[in-house]
Amino acid sequence: MTAQIHPTAVISPNAEVGSNVRIGAFALVGDNVTIGDGCVIEARATLERNVILANHVTIGSGTIVGGDPQDLKFKGEDTWVEIGEGTRIREYTTINRGTSHSLKTTVGKGCFLMSYVHLAHDCHVGDGVIISNGTQLAGHVVVEDRAILSGLVAVHQFAKIGRHAFVGGCSRVAKDVPPFIKAVGNPVKLYGLNSVGLQRSGFPEEVVRELKRAYRLFFRSELNVSQAMTRARTELQQIPEIEYFLAFLEASERGTVI
Repeated sequence: MTAQIHPTAVISPNAEVGSNVRIGAFALVGDNVTIGDGCVIEARATLERNVILANHVTIGSGTIVGGDPQDLKFKGEDTWVEIGEGTRIREYTTINRGTSHSLKTTVGKGCFLMSYVHLAHDCHVGDGVIISNGTQLAGHVVVEDRAILSGLVAVHQFAKIGRHAFVGGCSRVAKDVPPFIKAVGNPVKLYGLNSVGLQRSGFPEEVVRELKRAYRLFFRSELNVSQAMTRARTELQQIPEIEYFLAFLEASERGTVI
């Protein structure tokens, strides 16, 4: 099926538009933009330049993807935005291109970004992530697979949010949020395992039980991180989820929320 392009839309001759694409009124599609099959670009949306949309991506009204990074160090390098298959981006979201640091800003497949979300340069969002209305990610933020960020969350540059983590509304996140855990507040604090999210994702009871032990060991004991890590290596079952949890803590550069 051919693309359905509104006559008021402006499409660059350098853009590539797949089949069964719908582009709404007054939408702008700039240079070096690739739109995969089955995508929907709603009215007044802008794909500024150097944007790659996989198949079946939806871009909401007034959203701007591929704008210049808001970074004083940016000197016009050739950088990109890449959006994964099936991701939905709602109204008035902004996603800036990367800088020379990583050359691109990425959003994985099957994500849902609600209205007025902002992803700054060099953010990397994994698969199946949900980011609610008005949440703002500074540059170089990493959000791993299946994490959920509630509305009006502000995330500091270079912070990392682990897989299956849940961040509550209006939180200010200045450090890393460990995987599988709930965090909320200003300043943000940890509030136990994301048990509901893990249950919905089909985690076995024995895995959830072991993750709870890990949480108590690191965040609800009198041990420092080194002591907790030593005990975790000997006392916890070294299943993949525990190994990932420990590796996340060891690799944290900003330190983790407590």
